Amino acid sequence: MTSPADDARTAELAERLGAVRARLAAAVAAAGRPAAAVELLVVTKYFPAQDVRRLIALGERAFGESREPEASRKVAEIRAEVTGVAFDMIGSVQTKKAKVVARWARSVHSVDRDKLVVALEAAAAAALDAGDRADPLGVYLQVSLDGDPARGGVVAADLSALADLVVEAPALELRGLMAIAPLDGPRERWMAELADVHERFQETYPQAVGLSAGMSGDMEPAVHYGSTCVRVGTAILGDRPLLSQ
Repeated sequence: MTSPADDARTAELAERLGAVRARLAAAVAAAGRPAAAVELLVVTKYFPAQDVRRLIALGERAFGESREPEASRKVAEIRAEVTGVAFDMIGSVQTKKAKVVARWARSVHSVDRDKLVVALEAAAAAALDAGDRADPLGVYLQVSLDGDPARGGVVAADLSALADLVVEAPALELRGLMAIAPLDGPRERWMAELADVHERFQETYPQAVGLSAGMSGDMEPAVHYGSTCVRVGTAILGDRPLLSQ
């Protein structure tokens, strides 16, 4: 039996999700792009599996996580109940956690160093051999737009060397680029710069069509400049809970 609290939370999520879907649809239309051009990845880190269940009931099928072991526990719980749901790893990955991430992640959006590519390749190959996954692990290379190493990512000049490692790894699949817009300066400026980097990157790696960019606060400029995946958490789930579950 559904509790009143569950009903209230579901109603809250439905309202927030509807608003984000409307924003995304408007942004896609304004950019003159096809309706299905941009995937909404709902970021559920820090929130309980019950919220994921509610969002699935509301029609969502793609989610982003960034914390271990929270993510693997949540994914296992959901996948025991529902099929056809994708989970991506959107946060920084420690090489020692590559093995567990490769078991559950459709893609990793934050690949930014050689050692991580090597670790993910070994982990994804083992997961494929064990039957823990059916497809190669998707990889988005994280671009550093301002060169700040504390924020993760690699500068544009170093992307090719990293991309070559991914292309040569049989258990990995190069999906595209990812970036988080720096806090200083207009978001439009950073998204335009990212679009330029992505266009030049695709000249060498035409298969890398994905561009993971845009969050709750900058979805519209990201879509305008070609994002194919927006990662939205706060606008849908609300502020991070005081106690993570």
